[in-house]
Amino acid sequence: MTALPHSTVVTRLRAAGCVFAEDEAELLLATARTPTELDAMVRRRAEGLPLEHVLGWAEFRGVRVEVDPTVFVPRRRTEFLVEQAVALAGPGAVVVDLCCGSGALGAALVAGIGRAELYAADIDPAAVACARRNVAAAGGRVYQGDLFEPLPAALRGRVDILLANVPYVPTEEIALLPSEARVHEARVALDGGGDGLDVLRRVTAEAAEWLAPGGCLLFETSERQVPTAVETVLRGGLVPRVTTCDELYATVVVATRPAPAH
Repeated sequence: MTALPHSTVVTRLRAAGCVFAEDEAELLLATARTPTELDAMVRRRAEGLPLEHVLGWAEFRGVRVEVDPTVFVPRRRTEFLVEQAVALAGPGAVVVDLCCGSGALGAALVAGIGRAELYAADIDPAAVACARRNVAAAGGRVYQGDLFEPLPAALRGRVDILLANVPYVPTEEIALLPSEARVHEARVALDGGGDGLDVLRRVTAEAAEWLAPGGCLLFETSERQVPTAVETVLRGGLVPRVTTCDELYATVVVATRPAPAH
C-alpha cells in the first residue's frame, strides 16, 4: 500500500511522547491494511491509547493475544508468573485462569505445556468477549462472573493450576498510574482496594476448596505487599513460596494446597 513514510510515523509518535517510536512505527506499518487505517492508528496512538489497543493485539510469551479496547493489556512481567506455572503443570493439567482479562495467561500456559483442560473467568463483559477468542484456540472455556462463582461446580477439588492475576494496586494509587492504564483500561482490572489485596483475600479464602491436593495458586504482587500476601495465603490453608525475577521486576507467590498425609 502507499502509506505514510516510516520517518513520518516516527516523527508523529515522537512528538506525542512515545519513547519507543521506532519500534512502534514498525508495528503500526506492519499491521495497518490501508493508508487510511494507518493514519487513524497513528492518530489514536498519538492521542494516548495503549499501543496494544491500537494494534488490536499484544505478544505475550510468544503468543499473539487479541486485546480489545478497555481490556487489560497483559504485562511483560507477568510472563514470569506463567513461567512458574509451566514448570509446575504437566500435560493435561486442569487449569483455571481467574481475573483472566484477555485470557493471555491461560493461552500462554497451554502453549507452554502443550495440552490442558482450561477454564477462565472474568467479571468484565468486554474482557470475557475478548478472552473467548483467545482461549478458543487452546480448547478452553470462558465464563462471566465474580471470581469462582461462574465456574462449573465439578471443578471443585480438581484444579491443578489456579492462575489469579488479581488487581493489586491500592485504590489511592490508581491516580499515580500511567494514563494508558488509568484512562484506557477497566478500573476493575487495576483497583485492589485499600491495601491492594482485597481481591486476593477473596481468592485465597476459597482457593483450597477448588485446588486438587498438591495443586497451586499463583498470583503476582508487589515486593512491599509480600508479607501481607503470605499471611493471607496461610490463613487460606495454603503453603506459600515467594519467587522473584529482577529482570522483569516481578514478584510471584506460589501457594500450594498440601497433599493429605498418609
